[in-house]
Amino acid sequence: MDYSPKKLIQLLEKRASNSSELPAAIIFISIELRKTIVVPMHGNRDIPKGTFMSILKQAGISKDEI
Repeated sequence: MDYSPKKLIQLLEKRASNSSELPAAIIFISIELRKTIVVPMHGNRDIPKGTFMSILKQAGISKDEI
């Protein structure tokens, strides 16, 4: 059995491309901030304001940049 990272990525990409549903979240990885930033997605619903502002803070984005 192939346990390589390349094989795992291929399997995950295949699963994502075969899915008819929207993803539950989008994950951004910031190397410079050394953080993983998760943006929840629930259809077309807006993110609550507090959650939105918290994600901005995690990403180092000021309110002025909105």
